[in-house]
Amino acid sequence: MPRNPRYDILFEPLRIGPVTAPNRFYQTPHATGMGNMKPNSSAALRAIKAEGGWGVVCTEYCSIHPSSDETPYAYLTLWDDEDMQQLAITCDAIHQHGSLAGIELWHGGCHSNNRGTREVSLAPSAVSATHLNPTQVKEMDLSDIAAFRHWHRLAAIRARKAGFDIIYVYAGHDYLPFQFLSPLSNQRQDQYGGTLENRCRLLRELIEDTREAVGEHCAVAVRFAIDELNGEDGFEAGAEGRRVIEMLAELPDLWDIALGGSLGNDSCSSRFSNEGYQEKYAAIVKSLTTKPVVSVGRFTSPDTMVGQIRRGIQDFIGAARPSIADPFLPNKINEGREDEIRECIGCNICRSANNEGSPLRCTQNPTMGEEWRRGWHPETIAAAKSEASILVVGGGPAGLEAALSLGRRGYQVTLAEATAQLGGRVINEAALPGLQNWIRVRDYRAHLLSQMNNVDIYLESRLTAADINEFTADAVLIATGSHWRRDGQGAHRHHPVRIAQESNVHTPDDLFAGAELDGRVVIYDDEHYMMGGALAEQLLSSGLEVLYVTPQPMISSWTVMTDEQDFIQTKLLKMGIKTAFNQLIDYVDSNEFNSRCQYSDNQYCHEFDHLVLVTGRQVNSELFEQMESEKPGIGSRIGDCLVPSSIADAIYSGHKFAREFDEAPSSLQCKRERALLQELPGAIFNPLRSTS
Repeated sequence: MPRNPRYDILFEPLRIGPVTAPNRFYQTPHATGMGNMKPNSSAALRAIKAEGGWGVVCTEYCSIHPSSDETPYAYLTLWDDEDMQQLAITCDAIHQHGSLAGIELWHGGCHSNNRGTREVSLAPSAVSATHLNPTQVKEMDLSDIAAFRHWHRLAAIRARKAGFDIIYVYAGHDYLPFQFLSPLSNQRQDQYGGTLENRCRLLRELIEDTREAVGEHCAVAVRFAIDELNGEDGFEAGAEGRRVIEMLAELPDLWDIALGGSLGNDSCSSRFSNEGYQEKYAAIVKSLTTKPVVSVGRFTSPDTMVGQIRRGIQDFIGAARPSIADPFLPNKINEGREDEIRECIGCNICRSANNEGSPLRCTQNPTMGEEWRRGWHPETIAAAKSEASILVVGGGPAGLEAALSLGRRGYQVTLAEATAQLGGRVINEAALPGLQNWIRVRDYRAHLLSQMNNVDIYLESRLTAADINEFTADAVLIATGSHWRRDGQGAHRHHPVRIAQESNVHTPDDLFAGAELDGRVVIYDDEHYMMGGALAEQLLSSGLEVLYVTPQPMISSWTVMTDEQDFIQTKLLKMGIKTAFNQLIDYVDSNEFNSRCQYSDNQYCHEFDHLVLVTGRQVNSELFEQMESEKPGIGSRIGDCLVPSSIADAIYSGHKFAREFDEAPSSLQCKRERALLQELPGAIFNPLRSTS
């Protein structure tokens, strides 16, 4: 199908200093959780982006020196020529598809814990480290600043030799160059402190140093946090942020605009932001420079993208998360297939991977991070190995993904859903405050399934084991999900607790089914992801008095990993929620929730009219067990029916089954990247040899 002419502007080539991007799609730097320990995985991931049509593909943050170390988290390094050779693999992979390769040179300053290298942490001023350990940082003297500039220059030279087209000076996300800019972290009184001109001196020098180092071979980009979102005491877009752009407007070849000292501000989840939410900041920069400007905003709509360009907000469409959810987003627009875009839902599961120190994953795109390890491609899948027919029972996220991927392979698939609509748990969770974008998980798959002639979908078809046994399928896939427990067993309590039968106890399932609550509500959260906090917001919005009780010291504690916890707790406290932290459920009387402090053992009693237990979940495995007892071996379980987890894990489970169905076990072995043992020339390696 030909491209819609109104999107032509997105595919115009655009100069960035001495290099030219083939289009306006710009994959901004983002973490992968792979770093320098998984160079093949990292290169394959970036190559997929380039193949998918992103005109510029950048790496994640790349340390320029051992004094910038974030062990145990994965990051790239450009400390020596071996690093340079390793990164050349990524450059070659990107260039193979005609895209420009960008690299983000990084020094964390007071954010670098240096637990791996044991180097001293450096910062503009002597302050406590921001990584919460009993360590402070060294205030950089003039020789340290000179050394830092030297390290940055050497890294830029190595980046050029590795083949990168765009070299970043990274003054965002509260890393070292930005720490010099901010009055909150820079308390110096010399030529690098005090006035904004002095605080801006290092950034100017880094731009000039990088330009000198790369000459006319590469473009020099600046990633700049125009507002750290810390109020008038900090660095604000309308004041000092604007003035920095005015002072340096024409020095770099491109401005990449970021937000906030925290990554959670820049990659804000859809629960707390809309598409294009950084527009006003990019517009400020665009009005002050003739150089190209790029900014992110979780862009998935081509019409929104075109609007950004035509209204002069920015020159490139920056994306990290949308390029993860659909690496082929540009190609789909170019080929008139925008209805097939696998839209980012803004859940920030990708951010959680980085914050947990694990390789990248995505709710919408189960192939993300598996490009090299498993050989998975987001748009291609092996053809069917037989004429087998498969019955999928359950139209939630796992069942939808399995049916879609099996259908793409060419198998004859029947999908039976017990209710009147597809989506399963996604329907309920997308109805919670701020989570409406999550329905894209259902909509993307349902839309593509509706176009497949080899997939039959039956709604309101609750099957029994007898029904399945009568069905002439060669394989049966059970994706019947899970349900919330009502016995108090959760992450901290591994056994049921005593709950009076007459008490008004509910689970999230009851609320989704329409249970009406009034009076005083206690929510006990021992699951710690988004559910407890989202239900609390919903109930508070309806005017109820809510007490949130949890064994953790904060609301929705695991959302620290998705960079949402600060937003959630701030919002709920402003809405008037009452909290009781560090309290374990003990037992429940008719209208009393009894708990105890998990540290002091102090006892507490909270009166309620309704109690909502957000704890663990149990698999809906009855159908599978009945089927196995009558016809063993034909069925398999996937998703929450196998192990309750996130929607991302349910999607992955369904996709993995579809990929591996009918395949020889020998072909399913994952590749592993291994460290090489190094020994002195001529020495005999003995791992038990004493070094004394």
